[in-house]
Amino acid sequence: MSNDLQQSERFQAPKERRDFLGLAALWSAAVALGVATLGAMRLPMPSVFPESNSRVKLGPLPSFLASSMTPIPEHRLWIYADKAGLYAISAICTHLGCIVTNGGEKGFHCPCHGSRFDVQGQVTQGPAPKPLMYLQLRVSPDGQLVVDKQAEVGADVRLKV
Repeated sequence: MSNDLQQSERFQAPKERRDFLGLAALWSAAVALGVATLGAMRLPMPSVFPESNSRVKLGPLPSFLASSMTPIPEHRLWIYADKAGLYAISAICTHLGCIVTNGGEKGFHCPCHGSRFDVQGQVTQGPAPKPLMYLQLRVSPDGQLVVDKQAEVGADVRLKV
């Protein structure tokens, strides 16, 4: 019977508050580390994913010739007209896919991480690794201007009209 008394809860050392607080701290640290790891794994992924249909009709060609710059916010791009023809610059930052703002003569600015681009889309201040994309323009058979948002072209390529 004396063996049964030694095994009863009455004779066991009480659980200390320190043991509970230590375990709570350990579990809290493990959860925080797990959430931070998931967040860090998401960083290399762009915020903007390619769409299934990359070719988009923007409107009748003459409407783009009337202005030197036409913003197309729903498709995240700008259409420019100069003496050589038409060209399109993407509004998607090459750093992490944020949408850049057009400052006119000042160039472009990414509000997320501070990248700056000149009026030709070239990087003037990082962290963006590459210039803004120039996108391919075409004219459809019905006279609509069409941009392919996944077809990158050189900065010197123009749609001659």
